Amino acid sequence: MGSARGLDDPIFTCPMHPQIRRIASGACPLCGMSLELVQPAPGTVKSPELEDFTRRFLLALALALPVMLIEMMTHMLGTQFAVGGVSSSGFQFVLTTPLVFLAGAPIFQRGWMGLRRGQLNMFSLVALGVGIAWSYSSLTLFLPGFQPLGIHRHGEPPPVYFEAAAMITVLVLLGQVLELRARAKTSGAVSALLDLAPRIARRVRADGQDEDVDVRVIMPGDRLRLRPGEAIPVDGTILEGQAWIDNALLTGESMPQNQGPGEPVSAGATNRTGTFQMRADKVGAETRLARIVDMVTKAQRSRAPIQQLADRVSAVFVQAVLAIVVLTALLWFWLGPEPRLANSLVAAVSVLIIACPCALGLATPMSIMVGVGRGARSGVLFRDAEALERLEKVDTLVIDKTGTLTEGKPTLTEIFTLNAGEETTLLRLAASLERASEHTLASAILQAARDQGLTLSEARDFKVQIGAGVSGQVEDQTLRIGNRRCLAEAGIDTAPLEVAAQRVSAEGATALFVAREGQAAGLLAISDPLKPKSAEIITALKARGLHLILLTGDHLATAQAVAGRLGISDIRAEVAPEEKARVIEDLKASGKVVAMVGDGINDALALTAADVGLAMGSGTDVAIQSAGITLLGGDLSGVVTAMALSRAVMRNIRQNLGFAFGYNAAGIPIAAGALYPLLGWTLSPALAAAAMALSSVSVITNALRLRTTAL
Repeated sequence: MGSARGLDDPIFTCPMHPQIRRIASGACPLCGMSLELVQPAPGTVKSPELEDFTRRFLLALALALPVMLIEMMTHMLGTQFAVGGVSSSGFQFVLTTPLVFLAGAPIFQRGWMGLRRGQLNMFSLVALGVGIAWSYSSLTLFLPGFQPLGIHRHGEPPPVYFEAAAMITVLVLLGQVLELRARAKTSGAVSALLDLAPRIARRVRADGQDEDVDVRVIMPGDRLRLRPGEAIPVDGTILEGQAWIDNALLTGESMPQNQGPGEPVSAGATNRTGTFQMRADKVGAETRLARIVDMVTKAQRSRAPIQQLADRVSAVFVQAVLAIVVLTALLWFWLGPEPRLANSLVAAVSVLIIACPCALGLATPMSIMVGVGRGARSGVLFRDAEALERLEKVDTLVIDKTGTLTEGKPTLTEIFTLNAGEETTLLRLAASLERASEHTLASAILQAARDQGLTLSEARDFKVQIGAGVSGQVEDQTLRIGNRRCLAEAGIDTAPLEVAAQRVSAEGATALFVAREGQAAGLLAISDPLKPKSAEIITALKARGLHLILLTGDHLATAQAVAGRLGISDIRAEVAPEEKARVIEDLKASGKVVAMVGDGINDALALTAADVGLAMGSGTDVAIQSAGITLLGGDLSGVVTAMALSRAVMRNIRQNLGFAFGYNAAGIPIAAGALYPLLGWTLSPALAAAAMALSSVSVITNALRLRTTAL
């Protein structure tokens, strides 16, 4: 079976324009930036773009060093010199021409790409600056009679700027090398996830012998053997043996779990101790690991709303820069010192180079990529950048009870019947009906029936009333199991069971009413213990200033018992699924920014209605698909991590945008000569190129800090 798309068929995209997708590496047609893999390959894979720019940089550097040496000698001598009949400017021309047009070819290609599309990009500005410097210098060299007013001081040879064209090219290429290296690190989290899954699996043949096969040929139903220290290749179920399974890198769960026959295991988890055999259930793109990788890569390429600010600025930035360039050149020519034309040329080129908006374009996507990757390593999956940004603004957290605050592994603790001696019969009938249900409470009833060795019957006409209960026919009897509303809607009087229900609820257990043939028959008490860290995490969330609301379909007394142990004062109990969504909408209408945490089918509507939905990774697929964030660890500690990460990423983005805007706001006036009247300072094109290159690298380096930021 083939692997997931993206593992074998690489797709390349632009970090600034994720809508651009190509089947080969190259440059973005919109901004000229080097494309990168949508989904990085496992292990260390060489980047063809990085290798190409590295070669070009080394060639450019080798040619630029003698150019700079010649320029230094010219300054030291105070005049041009000649060797073998060739002037120093001639030597610079010979060395600079291949440097600019061979080593620096991508600069002109990408600049022309933007010009041809009528959408000038950052390379357009660099190409224009380098081209002006080289063209002017060549014209001066080969047409010495070309000496318009202001080109040089009287009695001095006209200046050439081959060294500026050379150094700009070298520094731009160096900036690309550093940027590509830094960008490669932003995909480290996805590469680490891909590395979790082995490429080879040990399959057990029909004759009982083992064979090593490529994991891509594993089919559902195949039997696999895992030994200590080996990574699990596909999703499946343990058939024989016992082992401690480490899911730390996959879910963020720090402690290995002891698992045995009948329990599920996921691709990417590691078998720490023990040997076992497993059945392959999901392979290739269907594995949990493949779905996580797909979710992470999509989230990394999504665009946060804050990016719109940078987009609006970038839309007019290049045109504004060109206008500033023209104005700078004219002011230097009209008001500047001699040689006026030469000085105006240098100032214009410096503005062109330093104004490249690459830092502005990278500010948001780099932080998003690193932040989403960091979340994946910590067991927090963001569906998109919008959820990551919105989470920072949340002031109200609505929490479901079952499977969120509690273990989600309920146990049947008591059976109460109106007719003495019918406990076993009631349990058998209830378990027969609940066998068709996926609710976590149903599992407790089924487990109790298994523990007593009861033989179950087939259920007919099974129906689910989401958030209320189930109904159907078992052994020609009409059964209904659920909360009060479930029975009340069928016209069944629950009054005979109310005393028992209130006692059960006061103890923190859930009371399920059972009706037979339209009459109340009994009650099942199901307890679901709190997760060990629930109280600690609730305290941490309250310390962040969040208003916490417990929202549950359980009886009020049960909800109060749980909330009392956790210190939650705002309780909304006996709430139907559609009413949960209405509660969320009412909170939003009152001006609250609401996040909802849940794990069941009955939470799906509320998760969708919330500003940010957080689904437990241990919950149902419907809940996970309805949420913007999935907490793989299956407990509320993921909420704390997600919120801390959201704040860290948004703070990082603002730092990057502030740096990028500040860099251009300060750099352009300095390059234009704003400090010359006061201090006599100007900025050479070479220094402008160095500053431009370092600005992009600085933004990426700042984004990379998120990989180690404490959460």
